[in-house]
This record gives sequence, structure tokens and C-alpha cells, in this order.
Amino acid sequence: MGAKRAYRNRTDSEVAVLDALIERPEGGMTVLELRTRADVTIDELETALGELKRADLITVEKNGDRTVILPDESVVPDPDSEEPSIVERLRDRLPF
Repeated sequence: MGAKRAYRNRTDSEVAVLDALIERPEGGMTVLELRTRADVTIDELETALGELKRADLITVEKNGDRTVILPDESVVPDPDSEEPSIVERLRDRLPF
């Protein structure tokens, strides 16, 4: 499961970070965990985190001795309302 479709128009590194965070929306991830999950360089990760923070798509919280990054609720897709696949959307648009 990845970030909602509305957020997929961001840079590749931002989408990679959001997708990684979606895997653990409640627990969040540290920067090191994000670095291992998102296939981006450390510079790209830093830039992506800055942009996502400015857009209020992530929050940063102290969790004991750890600092974790969490996705905003608006980014996390609702598991009950599954978005249609590309094939389903094409099928709806083409006259059959």
C-alpha cells in the first residue's frame, strides 16, 4: 500500500518517503529506518523530509529516546475504500 493517489505527483524521493511511512503509520520511522526503506540518497532524503514537513504531510515526534517521523492522516489511504486499479479505470473510460 502506498500514499494516496493525490500525493503521487510529488518528487520521486518524496513519494518514496511517504510510501515507506505508510508501512508503519502508527509507529513511525526514524531517519535511519527511512533511509533503509526508501531508495534515496541521504541528500534526497533530507530535501524530501524538508518539503514534506513544509507541506504538513509528515510530523516529527519524540518517542522516548527516539525521534520518529509519522505520515499525516490525510496521506494514509483508507484500507476499506480501495482505489481502482489502472485497468479498472481504463475499463470505465473505454466503451465496451
